[in-house]
Amino acid sequence: MSGQQTYPTYASLGVRPLINCRGTFTIISGSLILPQVRQAMVEASKHYVHLDELMEVVGARLGELMQCEWGLVTNGCAAALCQVTAACVAGTDPKNMVRLPDTTGMKNQVLVQPSHRHVYDHAVRMVGVEIIEVETLADLEAALSERTAMLLVFGDAAERGQISVADMAAVGQRHGVPTFVDAAAERPDAPNWYLEQGADAVAYSGGKCLRGPQASGLVLGRKDLLQAAFLNGAPHHALGRPMKAGKEEIMGLLAAVEQWVVRDHAAEWREWERRLEVIADAVKKFPSVVTQVNQPGRSNVAPNLAVRWNRAQLALSGHELAHQLSAGKPRIEVPAHENGFGINPYMMEPGEEEVVARRVGVVLSAV
Repeated sequence: MSGQQTYPTYASLGVRPLINCRGTFTIISGSLILPQVRQAMVEASKHYVHLDELMEVVGARLGELMQCEWGLVTNGCAAALCQVTAACVAGTDPKNMVRLPDTTGMKNQVLVQPSHRHVYDHAVRMVGVEIIEVETLADLEAALSERTAMLLVFGDAAERGQISVADMAAVGQRHGVPTFVDAAAERPDAPNWYLEQGADAVAYSGGKCLRGPQASGLVLGRKDLLQAAFLNGAPHHALGRPMKAGKEEIMGLLAAVEQWVVRDHAAEWREWERRLEVIADAVKKFPSVVTQVNQPGRSNVAPNLAVRWNRAQLALSGHELAHQLSAGKPRIEVPAHENGFGINPYMMEPGEEEVVARRVGVVLSAV
């Protein structure tokens, strides 16, 4: 029938979209892709290409844009962790590549500081490596052996632990062991700070601050290492074969990076601060409510609003408020605690601050 919708929507499936006041969490879809990314993906979907040829030219362009040797598009940052680890273990040897995660006879240990461990270790461990914890430079030197495949850094913990990124990278360079940084939710600024510290590669989510495809990751660094990582992933028949970044993700991520280097980041920051002011102004009138704007760490890099109150004067927990916001219409997701809640404007869309301010006011007025 003419004019009839022929594709499913969230509404037709009974799934409730939400206003994202938490940040770039994958469970709530990370980010919304930029219009330029959406258009690049649509155009990419209209033609066939050879993926080896595409990745070669895109890798060079990413390197040019990000002021580094090369860039690689993966199927998310966790896929990058797996593929780069596989490259460090198996290299480009077809016999070793197809054996993974059996690492018998290969370099199969990854060294990391205890403060840099996290749930995404699994993407590294799935290659078949053993993770060895080292706390000091002396521990690092002592743990290095012919079995050491990679030194791992969690960017969000760069200031934690006793070994700096630069010191770890320097040790790796002396022993010919690559240093790899997971910086998934961080800003991929150029020139890249981690690469300047001596790291061999650093990985980012494509679907967080870049606002590229959700199913994409960006790896920057040494061309030989990243090309080996590409061979250890799709479309090649290796351990990373299930982690497919298709032509749409590759071109979409390139479009996101093209936009990243021309976006007015200072203007974006001012807009985030303005949105927080709108919400803060709406809640200050309630008994005992106080607000504070906090600055971010390395991840989810935007100012954030902390709202708290005295439960004796306002008989509602932050968790109860968050539940009502989530259950209401439109659905709003905020981080919460017993005595308040937070707002991260990072992934909010224009005008949503007014909606959030109004809804929070309604909930607090009903107490």
